[in-house]
Amino acid sequence: MTHHILKATRETVHLGGFSNTLEPAITVDSGDTVDVETYTGYYLYDQAPPEFFTPEFLDICQNLPIERKIAQGPHLLTGPIYVRGAEPGDVLEVKLMDIKPSVPVGFNAIRKGWGALPDQFDQPALRFIPLDLENNIALVPIGGGIKIPIKPFFGILGVATPETSRNSIPPGYYGGNIDNRQLLAGSKIFLPIFVPGALFSIGDGHSAQGDGEVNVTAIETSMNGTIELKIRKDIQLTTPIAETATDIITMGFGQTLDAALEMALKNMIDFLERFLDLSPEDSYVLCSLAVNFHITQVVNSPQKGVHGMLPKVILSNTIGL
Repeated sequence: MTHHILKATRETVHLGGFSNTLEPAITVDSGDTVDVETYTGYYLYDQAPPEFFTPEFLDICQNLPIERKIAQGPHLLTGPIYVRGAEPGDVLEVKLMDIKPSVPVGFNAIRKGWGALPDQFDQPALRFIPLDLENNIALVPIGGGIKIPIKPFFGILGVATPETSRNSIPPGYYGGNIDNRQLLAGSKIFLPIFVPGALFSIGDGHSAQGDGEVNVTAIETSMNGTIELKIRKDIQLTTPIAETATDIITMGFGQTLDAALEMALKNMIDFLERFLDLSPEDSYVLCSLAVNFHITQVVNSPQKGVHGMLPKVILSNTIGL
C-alpha cells in the first residue's frame, strides 16, 4: 500500500459541486492512505482575519481556473480522487484516520433566506471564531465564558454521479454535504460508487456542530486529515452507511424531516435484514427498542437529513462492515 500527500492547490480543488468530468487531483489504489488538505471560506477571503488564510489559500481564491468551478454551491472541495479498479456498483470504504483544524480560526455565517428560522433571522451575519488548538476548544464570541470542545469532522464526503454538474449543498445517495457530526476520526463511511474510479471529494471542515446545524453553518474550518480508501466488492449499497467505534449509522435524506426519518429507518431495517439476518418485523421492533434517530441537519436545501444509530454493544456477535 502507498501513502500519498494531497495538498490543496488551484489544480487539486474544485468549487461548488461534484462532476464526473473533472480531471482527478490524484490517482490511488485500493488500500492506499492519503494526507489530504482542505480549505473553507472561499467567498469570505476579503472579510477574514489574516490568520484565516495561508498564501496557498489566497492563490486559490484569487486564481481558481474556471474549469474547477462546477456549480453554485459555496463549498471548496479537495479532489476528486480516482481509485483504480472502482466500478459502478462497488462501494467505497473511507476510513477517517485523523482530522485536525489547520488554522486557529473558523467562521459561522447566517445567510439570508436560509436556516431553520429564515423569517425570524432574515439578516446576514458573519462571525469569526478563535480556536484554541492547544486546549482543543473554540472561544465563542457570544455571551461570556462559553467554550465549545473542538470535535472536528468533514461535512462533505462524496463521490461523483453520472451528472456532469451537481450542486454541493444538498446531500444524497452519493454522500456529499452530509454534515454528520458523528463522523469523527476513527469512523468509516461507505459510499455507493456510480462512475469508474469513484471520483471521491472531501471538504467542508467543521470544528464543532450541533445536531441540526440550525443557522446554516457550524464552526467552518480549514481542515487536514488522513484517510484510507478501499474498494468493497463484497457489499452493495444504494445510500451511504457509516460505522463508528460504538454504532452503525444509516442515513436518510428528504425534503421533509418525516421523509428523511422514513428513509433512515428503512435503511436501518434493510441493514438489519442483510447483516444480522433478522426478519423485517424483528428489525422494525429492534429499531423501536434500541436505535436512536437524530436530526443530522435541516438547512441543506432541499434535503434535510436524519441518521439512525444502532449501538453495537447490544449485539451478542461482533459486527462490522
